[in-house]
Amino acid sequence: MARTENGDEIALCINDILTDDELRAILSKLESEKEKDGFALVCKRWLHLQSTERKKLCARAGPLMLRRLASRFSRLLELDLSQSASRSFYPGVTDSDLSVIAAGFRCLRTLNLQNCKGVTDSGMMALGNSLPSLQALDVSNCRKLTDKGLVAVTKGCCNLKSLQLVGCKSVTDGLLEALSKNCCHLEELGLHGCVNITNSGLSSLVDGCCRIKFLDVNKCSKIGDIGVSRVASSCSSSLRTLKLLDCFEVGDESILSLADSCKDLETLVIGGCRYVSDESIKALALACNHSLRNLRLDWCSNISDSSVSCILSNCRNLEVLDIACCNEITDMAFRGLERGGSEAHLKVLKASNCPKITVSGIGVLLEFCKSLEHLDVTSCPHVTKAGCEQAGLQFPECCKVNFTGSLLGRYALDDGFL
Repeated sequence: MARTENGDEIALCINDILTDDELRAILSKLESEKEKDGFALVCKRWLHLQSTERKKLCARAGPLMLRRLASRFSRLLELDLSQSASRSFYPGVTDSDLSVIAAGFRCLRTLNLQNCKGVTDSGMMALGNSLPSLQALDVSNCRKLTDKGLVAVTKGCCNLKSLQLVGCKSVTDGLLEALSKNCCHLEELGLHGCVNITNSGLSSLVDGCCRIKFLDVNKCSKIGDIGVSRVASSCSSSLRTLKLLDCFEVGDESILSLADSCKDLETLVIGGCRYVSDESIKALALACNHSLRNLRLDWCSNISDSSVSCILSNCRNLEVLDIACCNEITDMAFRGLERGGSEAHLKVLKASNCPKITVSGIGVLLEFCKSLEHLDVTSCPHVTKAGCEQAGLQFPECCKVNFTGSLLGRYALDDGFL
């Protein structure tokens, strides 16, 4: 209530007192989306302010709906139109939708189109021509895309930092050359399953993109030591995650180059790289002893106890280790834990199909890994639930042990490795 000059009381509306800037200041103090939605329910003015200040949106496709969203959420920075791989509908997002996005969301920085199978090069060209602020684009499993549309994105979106192209099998080295030329700020690149990528393409990429932190070339079978070594030398100060699953041409030269140049490497996936041997793994363990957190070595048939022991004794910050199907690994591998001098931080060990590991080795593991959360010993004939109970082994209370079936949950190690 307020009073006039004559002393009469009059009712004042909060909208008559607070300016738009003051209301925005109030809105900025609200932390949860529920609180912000409640703010918008007060009146049309507050709804409009809440809409213009919204930064993230997850929505369904459709030109009419997208036009309405563009007029309401004029300052949107992140738009998620992705579909579930198992429940995607066709055509879902189309090139017409992308034209609306290009025209209506000019401030957009992040766009997720994962599993939008109807998108083609035409839609990508519309984005490239109209979204200069775009920094992150995910078009994983948009399998109609080729270099033509994606090169247009690199030319128009020079601030691109993250590009995810998982399953885009038509992508070639030509796109990597365009990224090198146009997108020098690139930090994350996902090329899982892009089978036409070669060593030449990786070499071209890092000529211009030397700030890469995350590189996924899982199942890119044409990638070998030449390409990986170029990445290691060019991105030595930035590289944190490198995924090389089933890159069959990768061998010791690649790992030695990483050990020599990338001292801050945190995640390395080399499952299925059968030419990798103890020599290079030991060098990596010594070079990245403080940084390494996740290491996947499954199906590396030349790996033996000596390299695993070296890893466990030196990489005390290691949290995830996969040695599945490394047939030569025995209980001696875990003796490295005794030489470490302190409790290890290992949370996940996948040792399925390691027939020479016994209950004795698991006992050593439990003695030094009090933080263990998941252990997979499927198809280890000498490690059974009954045998562990008979030996009196005490697993951490939070530890889930897989003796016979699949291990589900946060730390399940699939092809994507965490």
